[in-house]
Amino acid sequence: MPSALELARGDPQLIAAIQRSRRMLGHKALIAAAASAVPIPGVDWAADAALLSRLIPRISAEFGLSVAQIEGLAPHQRERIQKAAAAAGALLVGKLMTRELLIKLASHAGIRLTAKQATKYVPVAGQLVSAAIGYAALRALGELHIRDCVVVAQSVRHLLPPPPGPEQGQIEAGAAPRRRSGWARLRPN
Repeated sequence: MPSALELARGDPQLIAAIQRSRRMLGHKALIAAAASAVPIPGVDWAADAALLSRLIPRISAEFGLSVAQIEGLAPHQRERIQKAAAAAGALLVGKLMTRELLIKLASHAGIRLTAKQATKYVPVAGQLVSAAIGYAALRALGELHIRDCVVVAQSVRHLLPPPPGPEQGQIEAGAAPRRRSGWARLRPN
């Protein structure tokens, strides 16, 4: 199966969207790995569901294929995108993240998630294996969605949105980011 970069066929906008999406995916996969190492039953499943419910729409938005972006298109363009997503078998392109979609996604990675649950109860080594499986599972699901987005965007020759700029939440060059750590994030400003 070709990778998302191979499917982009040198299109600079698609390549940039893939790279931005992969950066987000890598960060969320590390969080999933940390949650998978926790030996409390269900914590990793809840973390994976929460991470996916936020990550998938953000990846879709990088390609101009989020629910809000698609709804803003003309009806014939929406229909073309929906048909292209169905033809490509893209489960999550242009869809709201619902409980049912998360269950389908979990069943897609079912063996990995079951192995992750089984290994986490072995002290230290099992938790490391569980973390590695958690990272790999989220990474694989995210890569699959990125690939689907590329296929759909190319098949309809969809115009990608411009990369996010300072007005859309990116930090301007030279400005120091304001980071809050740990419990400070939970408290209001």
